[in-house]
Amino acid sequence: MPADNDQSVLEVTGLGKRYPGGQKDVLIDLNLRVEKGEIFGLLGPNGAGKTTTISILSTLIKPTRGSVRICGVDALKHPFKVRTLISLIPQEIALFPKLTGRENMRYFGRLFGLKKKELGLKISETLALFDLDDFADQLTGKCSGGIQRRFNIACGILHDPSLIFLDEPTVGMDVHSRNALLVRIQQLSLKGSTLIYTTHYMEEAEKICSRVLIMDKGICLAEGAPDDLISGNGKCRDLNELFLTATGKNNC
Repeated sequence: MPADNDQSVLEVTGLGKRYPGGQKDVLIDLNLRVEKGEIFGLLGPNGAGKTTTISILSTLIKPTRGSVRICGVDALKHPFKVRTLISLIPQEIALFPKLTGRENMRYFGRLFGLKKKELGLKISETLALFDLDDFADQLTGKCSGGIQRRFNIACGILHDPSLIFLDEPTVGMDVHSRNALLVRIQQLSLKGSTLIYTTHYMEEAEKICSRVLIMDKGICLAEGAPDDLISGNGKCRDLNELFLTATGKNNC
């Protein structure tokens, strides 16, 4: 169910969260709108509220207040319908190490409800997109970390989700593997996928994100295109300096 041309893929209004027994809100009046084909960076230090935000948007937990619509569907009222439209790809490798890459893809594809013929076509297409053909029949537990992370994403997009949540997908990767994966993520965007991207590497966000939101202590501190945010703050040379300044960690 793709979003209509005049309809945002993700609309969040007045989102707030306080956990039971908590003394303070961990998310305060968050508003955002993400359009089809965007790579939207959700940035913040540890404890900023990113994990809570992603958990709410992916229907894992409920907010205390606010609304979430994904492809026009009310995610709070119809979480099961929304789950067919999204994919949450975790930072941890969520593969079976004693299965090959192809076998992992078959397993997850069946979980998504893909039938044999369609699944075979999607596996071939996704292996090619992520340049994984040479590794498809190797045990994933024997593959390098970079290859495992490519399979991790490949398994999560077989059902053509309208919205993909990527949680720090390049953590622990070497520079070459990181750059290779970033190219594939950009290709997903060019194919029409919409991505919410979390990372602690500001150079990644500056390179691939059309817009970013910087948050801390549950509050949005800045939002916009990286170049616009940087140029709007004449003291900061790049997104890393802007991030440190916005979160009160630096005086650039």
